[in-house]
Amino acid sequence: MTTSAVPAANAVSPSELQHLIALQPQLRILDVRTPGEFQGNHIPGSFNVPLGTLGEHVNDLADVDHPIALICQSGGRATKACAQFEAAGKHSLHILAGGMAAWTATGGETTSSAVERWVLDRQVRFVAGLLVVLGVALGQFFAPMVWLAGAVGFGLAFSAVTNTCAMGTMLAKLPYNSGPSCNIDQVLIDFRNGLAR
Repeated sequence: MTTSAVPAANAVSPSELQHLIALQPQLRILDVRTPGEFQGNHIPGSFNVPLGTLGEHVNDLADVDHPIALICQSGGRATKACAQFEAAGKHSLHILAGGMAAWTATGGETTSSAVERWVLDRQVRFVAGLLVVLGVALGQFFAPMVWLAGAVGFGLAFSAVTNTCAMGTMLAKLPYNSGPSCNIDQVLIDFRNGLAR
């Protein structure tokens, strides 16, 4: 999970993306969040290829002769996916500025499952906050435990400076965040033909 700034050349606002969807039926919407996040809510007609899976298949996806709009929760993972696509030679790319958070805040249409899941950045905030409280509380009885709070603070600062999130990466691998696994072969076929499920 990251919250980096979206490159201006590729950024589209939620209203601009809605306009692109209406005017360009060949546009492919690629959501790079975890399967659990995708199952929680996503833009109708979008495809899910988690960022962790994208790298080994980016060349196949980049070969599709259609523009691609990249989506994640806040824009950071989509920005990383954009860099991978550009390295693979794909340049007709858009990134939803503000991600699904901005899309839903502006009333964009979503599809969701009956199972409600917290998005990854909310999970990171919860776990980080819990660890800080735990470190401070236990530090009252065993002084070295306050270092847990300090370590979490350092980790959050490091995450911001390096635009990475080790905690988010670890949380993304939990069973809670997995939905139906990404059948990449079927996704590639559907992606080429524009048949989102």
